[in-house]
Amino acid sequence: MASIIDILKDSNYNLSLFNPKEIKALEAKITVIKGKPYVVCIIRDKEVQLKPEEVVRQLYAAKLINEYGYPKRRIRFEHSVTFGRETKTADIVIFDKDRPTTEYIIVEVKKPKLKDGKEQLRSYCNATGAPIGVWSNGGQISHYNRKDPNFFEDITDIPKADQTLEDILKERFTLRDLIIKDKIPNEGKTLKDIITEMEDEVLANAGVDVFEEVFKLIFTKLYDENKSQQDKTVISYFLNSKKLPGIADGSKNPEYTYDDIKKALAGLDDNTFRVLEFRNTGQTGAQLYAKIQKLFDEAKKKWPGVFPDASKLDLTPSHLSICVSSLQDIKLFNSNLQVIDEAFEYLISKSAKGEKGQYFTPRHVIDMCVKMLNPKKGEYMIDTAAGSCGFTVHTIFHLTGHLFENTEISQEEKEDVLRVFGIDFDEKVVRVARTLNLIAGDGETNVLHLNTLDYDRWDQRTTDNQWRDTYGKGLKRLEALQKDRNSNKEYNFDILMANPPFAGDIKESSIIHKYELGFNEKKKPKPKVGRDILFIERNLDFVKPGGRLAIVLPQGRFNNTTDKDIREYISGKARILAVVGLHVNTFKPHTGTKTSVLFLQKWDDKLCPQKDDYPIFFAVSERPGKDNSGDYNYIYTYGKDKKLDKYGHFIVEHDLHNHKGELPDGIAEAFIEWAKKDKLSFWK
Repeated sequence: MASIIDILKDSNYNLSLFNPKEIKALEAKITVIKGKPYVVCIIRDKEVQLKPEEVVRQLYAAKLINEYGYPKRRIRFEHSVTFGRETKTADIVIFDKDRPTTEYIIVEVKKPKLKDGKEQLRSYCNATGAPIGVWSNGGQISHYNRKDPNFFEDITDIPKADQTLEDILKERFTLRDLIIKDKIPNEGKTLKDIITEMEDEVLANAGVDVFEEVFKLIFTKLYDENKSQQDKTVISYFLNSKKLPGIADGSKNPEYTYDDIKKALAGLDDNTFRVLEFRNTGQTGAQLYAKIQKLFDEAKKKWPGVFPDASKLDLTPSHLSICVSSLQDIKLFNSNLQVIDEAFEYLISKSAKGEKGQYFTPRHVIDMCVKMLNPKKGEYMIDTAAGSCGFTVHTIFHLTGHLFENTEISQEEKEDVLRVFGIDFDEKVVRVARTLNLIAGDGETNVLHLNTLDYDRWDQRTTDNQWRDTYGKGLKRLEALQKDRNSNKEYNFDILMANPPFAGDIKESSIIHKYELGFNEKKKPKPKVGRDILFIERNLDFVKPGGRLAIVLPQGRFNNTTDKDIREYISGKARILAVVGLHVNTFKPHTGTKTSVLFLQKWDDKLCPQKDDYPIFFAVSERPGKDNSGDYNYIYTYGKDKKLDKYGHFIVEHDLHNHKGELPDGIAEAFIEWAKKDKLSFWK
């Protein structure tokens, strides 16, 4: 029997949208004629060759019949569509119930890339007047309502045979529905994919700052989901009562998938749940704008210091309508916030953050660092190049023992949160980081907008009244950790974790002169110094004796002969605990620079007595969690579905740590075993 996997090999199609039962049913119908696979078409009732797009078409048509209830007589393949003198054929057309010759839904499967498929759909829908379009390549799917020739709005799904489009637009939609219909697991997309599509559709020509407007919408939608905290508690209790593996007790089960959650939640009565407000329910553009602006205003009060009080949505009502429709079916508030991280990494790199060589650190790299350095309650931690604050947020997870739960946090946890700090010089990044930390910290955060390297000029910044209104409380807590109350140079942090920017040089003499590493062996200042080199010295100044550090650095710093003085400087200040070589794919698609993580502990008579000869832990990652294109590699169950952890997240395939037992022991676990044998102070 021919295999569908073989048919799809080397194509841009895959079948993750279809379950194994549907795929096996099609596979059972295959016959091989002259070495080629054929099947009797479900609609045309004749033998057709199974090419990749035909596989997707047959499977989706079966779904239309079996799940959506459309009779075969209303479905046609290769339907002719006329464009003036030219005629093309639409892959699948569903005709109107009451007007059997009028096109109602058009489905495109021949174009395996969304941008191409959407253009084709647009032309077919405009030519026929069909109000609904669907594009799919078997791995991703998009559903659209054609508002007018210029705009397609996302819709949650297509109507079933006994529904209308209005039923879909105006359905009561709660947090339970959002979990069940979440676009990311259902449609095989990322938030970055959806934002890119929004750019193509409206944002590029909307005359607005794309970062600002998308940030406003994400901020507002997070708040809308946050307002359903009570319903989240009910959902968690319900899933526990169903004893879903992983959710109830953290037990491992190789067959635990997103579909298990969907099936369980389908049985939960949500009549008393709050209806989500961040939705386009078919109202006028002006009404939708007023509703979303009101929600945005509430969010600004809940999480202050991210947007000015008077800020407004700058999108026109028609553009806002498209964007809300695109975002409304994405569950942003997942408990490790990786969904948001990937989107902001894309947006900020477009705003030139990438030019400075700083990229958001993948969550599995962050978790390895946190696990190895083992932060303890009562300890103070800082990230001096905070980005979206992955290191700070995951330190909070480690200290509290759980991820974000979209619930109020205890006073004890709040104290842990307020011992964690972040600093970044990029104002856009700081606002993103503050948003995530405000959520984690229940309205308080220590994320500050400062230039870490240029500490002598901090006072010029911190005396500004507007700056103090936003960052004053966090600054006061930071100042309490100064080694000298009159200097911003040295601090008494227990832990520092950072991925500093490593592209470009510092040429400002006023900054270079402040650093030992800014001078050559003849004690003369260098004309320029690598930004990451100055960060090494600065980071060591932030940590007290016995404190520990994890710093991501370009591989060259570890083996270039010209960087010998840097290595000698480090070894004079701290014990080198470990060097973990990261795979070249780790920071793709943004950079292919080879990097390593350097782990240090500052010399201290009690916690880390200075010595010349000591063992160092070395490791090299062979499974980066990403492919050559920078897309994540996930773990799959035996049923070929993406496997979930106990928090409902897809599990990235890597070798840095064991993901709480979901993966084999990795580099972090090997280090911990080694650290205990070597009796390192933080692993005794």
